[in-house]
Amino acid sequence: MTHIAVLYTSHNRKTKTLKSLASINEAWSTFNKSLQITIYLTDDGSTDGTSEAIRKEFPEVNILQGNGNLFWAGGMINSWKEAIKKKYDGYLLLNDDTFICKNIFDDIILTDEYASKTFMTKGVYIGSTKDPETDKLTYGGAVLTNKLLYQFTILQPNGEFQQCDLGNANIMYVASEVVDKVGLLSPGYVHGIADYDYTLKCKKNNIPVLVMPNYCGFCERDTKGLYHSFHLMTFKERLKHLYSPTGIAFKSRLLFMRKFFPYRYPMFYIMGWLKVLFPKVYLKARHGK
Repeated sequence: MTHIAVLYTSHNRKTKTLKSLASINEAWSTFNKSLQITIYLTDDGSTDGTSEAIRKEFPEVNILQGNGNLFWAGGMINSWKEAIKKKYDGYLLLNDDTFICKNIFDDIILTDEYASKTFMTKGVYIGSTKDPETDKLTYGGAVLTNKLLYQFTILQPNGEFQQCDLGNANIMYVASEVVDKVGLLSPGYVHGIADYDYTLKCKKNNIPVLVMPNYCGFCERDTKGLYHSFHLMTFKERLKHLYSPTGIAFKSRLLFMRKFFPYRYPMFYIMGWLKVLFPKVYLKARHGK
């Protein structure tokens, strides 16, 4: 029997978290092959009754408590560290605002078989998500098109197995062999970017990173970290947003650039401060506005 650990972290999104847990349970209950799942969820200091609601509706979930300062990366590492105390065949990382399609486990198994046959090793498999209202692609795997400018294109699921460089962990499956080789998410990231770091780290270690053939879930695009409205903020607000883990997350992005695109690091640092000090100049230079 295949046994998968499902990993979550959550903070004050009780309704969405419960809906996501319900969707993964429904996908599992309708899966017609031998499979066992165990769910680990870090509740990072929620004050909306998330833990209590999960215990009531999903008592089988292993709930871990955070202090409210773990954010996404820290919370996922916390769940993952608990899960690896036992031996699983793989680890399925999910965002708690992502609602799973019933085909998820079929796609994981098919992609796993393809990776083993094609690359002679298991890998990391990215599940693409689309907006529940527009059906447009929101998260998934991307290929780098220009490393110098750090430009990339997100791949549309097309029924085939596609190699990618960057992967969002809204839905990300990691085979146990990958964990044995490269470990968990890298330290140093607070909220986002840790998933992109992980897929690039795997690529450097010749581990296949693949987009699964079909859409695997629904998730709205989060635009809170964008800086298109920087010029409307005060200086203090811009500075706070620059360093906020749920904003631009400057420290995490600098770490990412230094590790994987070191030639871009100086310019990225300068551009970060240009956004804060001269937001209108930056906006005009970048977008012609």
